[in-house]
Amino acid sequence: MDTTHYFTLPNGIRVVHRPVSNTRILHCGIVLDIGSRDEQPHQYGIAHFWEHMAFKGTRRRKAYHIINSLDSVGGELNAYTTKEKICFYASVLDHFDEKAVELLSDITFNSIFPQKQLDKERQVILEEMAMYRDNPEDAIQDDFDELVFNGHDLAHNILGTGGNIQRFTRQDFMRFIEENIDTKRIVISFVGNLPLKRIKKLTEKHFGHIAPRTNPRQRQPLRNYTPARKEQKKPILQAHFAIGQPAIPVNHPQRIPFSMLVNLLGGPGMNSRLNLALRERLGYVYSVEAQYHSYTDTGLFAVVFGTEQKNLKRSINVVKREIRKVQTTRLGRLQLHTLKEQMMGHLAMAAENNLTLMMSQAKSLLDQERLFTLDELFDSIKQVTAGQLLELANELLDIDQMSSLTYLPQKNGVHSA
Repeated sequence: MDTTHYFTLPNGIRVVHRPVSNTRILHCGIVLDIGSRDEQPHQYGIAHFWEHMAFKGTRRRKAYHIINSLDSVGGELNAYTTKEKICFYASVLDHFDEKAVELLSDITFNSIFPQKQLDKERQVILEEMAMYRDNPEDAIQDDFDELVFNGHDLAHNILGTGGNIQRFTRQDFMRFIEENIDTKRIVISFVGNLPLKRIKKLTEKHFGHIAPRTNPRQRQPLRNYTPARKEQKKPILQAHFAIGQPAIPVNHPQRIPFSMLVNLLGGPGMNSRLNLALRERLGYVYSVEAQYHSYTDTGLFAVVFGTEQKNLKRSINVVKREIRKVQTTRLGRLQLHTLKEQMMGHLAMAAENNLTLMMSQAKSLLDQERLFTLDELFDSIKQVTAGQLLELANELLDIDQMSSLTYLPQKNGVHSA
């Protein structure tokens, strides 16, 4: 039986609570429907920078007090930024529930972006950017987004540009928040052993006073996609390769069967077709992954791997062969059954992670205006047919329409002098 509770505060902020009896830990988070795709070019990187600066001072607290507030009681305070979301979240023993909720409200809505901390955090983010660029597995993901979504607001890196990071002012942050925040596009999410009455009391006390805000922002859908192929020389030892194309959005009726198709090709299981072909049979890769990222108005399918340069061409051919195979060969009854059981198992294990559940239920409410029970998801998976997967593979996976990005090692894997 689904025991999830929902209610809406007078200012439009929505609250979702999933009671879980067998835990002493409360996970709570604020998810805002604001991300890097909502930035203008002169703002690239500001959403992620805001996430950092929320911990650096409010009207009531200095940075040290924010950091120490939950750490001192064995809790955790963290945040993340994506292309479409910013989330501030906390995990604490449940008798510290008010401490966590009040702190989240404070850092989300009362940040003052002190100049001294702002100047210090610039360098931290520049170091974060350098760390990602030094890691080809991370860098190729960002560069591939830029290649596929060329010119679109999903193309640019979440971390932004060094020039922007160096020049952002307090007024820039305040302006970005004012331009984008919408209280009807904010969800406060809870998972833990607290009664609904307590959740209502906490959220009304610490969020009810926030003035309602409306933002008429409209995200622009992806249009006029053109496949692109690009090669880059890098100071690396392996070759790295990404191939893919735009995919279906989060609300698409075929999202679950398409997720199953991607899982069959290169999901987290060691028995995925790409892993069996490239790692187990040939020993060419340590890991290979097929990905499906869904956004509110589009999506991205990609296959990403790294290998020795001498094995690159054959590895690419193997990937294309496996994609063509799902387009031409219908799954047998046992294969389809196994795929369904695997998907249901993955979903059930994810639902056991209360922190992940807290975040996912907020995202689902924002993106799909509802939550799906595990039984509903299982029913959707059970109804998928082999013919449906075959049809989807031909409709949504077109090798001729895929973009590709290749990182090739420079001589000896390092820059020449």
